[in-house]
Amino acid sequence: MKRTRDQEHSPMCRRDFLRGTGAAAVTGGAFLGLSNVLLATESSPVLQPDVVSGKVLHTYGNLSLEGSVFIEQQREIPIVGRPEVIVCGGGPAGIAAALSAARAGAKVHLIELAGCLGGVWTAGLLTKILDTKNKSGIIKELLQAFAKEGSSTAKSSRGTTYDPEVAKLVLEDKLTEAGVVIRYHTRVVGAVTNKNKRLIAIVTESKSGREAWTADCFVDCTGDGDLAAQAGCKFDVGKDKSCTCQPMSMMALLTGIDLRTYGKYASERGRKSLLKLMNSLGLDPSYRAPTLRHLYGGIFSIMTNHEYGVSAFDANAITQATIRSRKEVNELVKGLRKEGGTFKDIALVATAEQIGIREGRRIKGRYHITRQDIIKGLRHKDAICRATFPIDVHGLSNTEPAYRHSEKGERAKPYDIPYPALVAADVTGLLMAGRNISGDFIAHASYRVTGNSVPMGEAAGLAAAVSVQKRALPHELSWQEINSHAKGS
Repeated sequence: MKRTRDQEHSPMCRRDFLRGTGAAAVTGGAFLGLSNVLLATESSPVLQPDVVSGKVLHTYGNLSLEGSVFIEQQREIPIVGRPEVIVCGGGPAGIAAALSAARAGAKVHLIELAGCLGGVWTAGLLTKILDTKNKSGIIKELLQAFAKEGSSTAKSSRGTTYDPEVAKLVLEDKLTEAGVVIRYHTRVVGAVTNKNKRLIAIVTESKSGREAWTADCFVDCTGDGDLAAQAGCKFDVGKDKSCTCQPMSMMALLTGIDLRTYGKYASERGRKSLLKLMNSLGLDPSYRAPTLRHLYGGIFSIMTNHEYGVSAFDANAITQATIRSRKEVNELVKGLRKEGGTFKDIALVATAEQIGIREGRRIKGRYHITRQDIIKGLRHKDAICRATFPIDVHGLSNTEPAYRHSEKGERAKPYDIPYPALVAADVTGLLMAGRNISGDFIAHASYRVTGNSVPMGEAAGLAAAVSVQKRALPHELSWQEINSHAKGS
C-alpha cells in the first residue's frame, strides 16, 4: 500500500520502525538484524541491564579459528529514547542545536560522550571564542551569560574569553530550562537507515550498555561527523588524498604567573615575545606561536602544542598524541620556571580532558562551500549566518609555518554559510552543524571556529524542529520556509 506524504513524515511508532528497517544496516559494519529479532518478540519485554544492581547483559559469540575476529551473537537492543529530535554531540554546535530545537517546540534528546556540555569550550579548555562580533541569537545570549557570571576578563572581552567552569554551568542551566533531555557518557556507535535511505535510529554504548534511540530528525554535531559516517554519508578528510589534517593541540590552565609583568607575553600580540623567551631557555614548543591568556585571578590558559599527522579516527594515535602533548606541556612549564622572573612560580593547574581536534570528516551536503566561495565573499539566498574569520591553516608539519591566513596569496572575505551545506546529501532526516558541515579544506579552515559553530547549530536545530512540525524532511525546506514557519508558530 502506498504511503501518503503525512504517513511518510509522521512520528514513527515501534511497529513502523521495525517494518521500515527491513534490511537496515549499521553502515561500515555488519547487518544489524533488528527487524527479524524484534518483530518476533514484539510483545515480550526486551532484556536490559539493571542500572541499580549493576547487573549487565553478557556478550556471547565465538572467536574465529585464527583468532583475528570475534563473531558476536545476535541480541536484542532496547529502544530507550523516542524524542522528535536527537542531537549527537554537546559541543558549541550541539548545545545550540538542542536549545534551538527545544525552544521551537520539539522534544529533544542530546547525547554527549563527555561528562559536561561545551565540548572544546569546556572539556577542551579552549577559553577563547572566535568570530562572534557580527553574530546574534544564541551565540550572543551565551556570551552575555559568560560575561555576566564570569570574571572581569570575561566582562571586558564580552564573554569571548571565559571560564570553562562557568560555561559548563551556564550551558546545563540553559538546556535543562528549555526541556532538553541530556545524556552524558554515551557514544554513538551505529546508525540505521530504512530502504529510502532515511535515518531512523541510532545505536549507542555507555555504562548502561548498548541502546537504540529513534527520532524523526537527527543532527550530527559530533565534530568528526561520526553519526553521518555511520549512516552511510560520503565525506572528505584532510587536504588531499593523503587525508593529512591540521594538527591537534592540548590546552592547559596555569597559575603562579606574575600579574604585574606578564603583559608583554599575553594573547596574540605576545606570541613572539613568549616564543623568544622559551627559546632563550632552551625550550622548543611544537606550536611556534604559543598563546597565553589571562582568565581570572591567578589563572591563565596556554596553547603551545601541535600534534602533527594524527587521525581523528584512530584511538591509538589520539592516545599517543595525548600522552606526548601532556608531557610536552609539563616540560615547558618546568622550563619556564627557570626564567626566574614573571614565570618563577608558574605551575600547571590542569590539562584538557580532550585534546583539541581541528579537523575530522567533512560530510557531503547539498551545498559544498569552497575556497573560491570564501575568497569571493559568497552571498546565498539561504544563508544562516555570515562568517568573517580568515583562512586559518595551522602547519601540517613542523617544517611549515605555525599558521597562515591566506591561500596562494588570497584571503577570505566575509561570506555566507548556506543552509544546504548543513543538510546531508546521501541520507535524509539528517542535518550537520559545526566543523563537519560540507566544505573543502580551505573553506573549513575558516568556518571551523566556534563562533560559527553556534549559529550553525541554532539553524540546524530550528530546521529539525520545523521539519517535524511540517512533516517534511530537512532537504525539502528552504531556509526562508523554516524561518517563516518559526516566526508564525
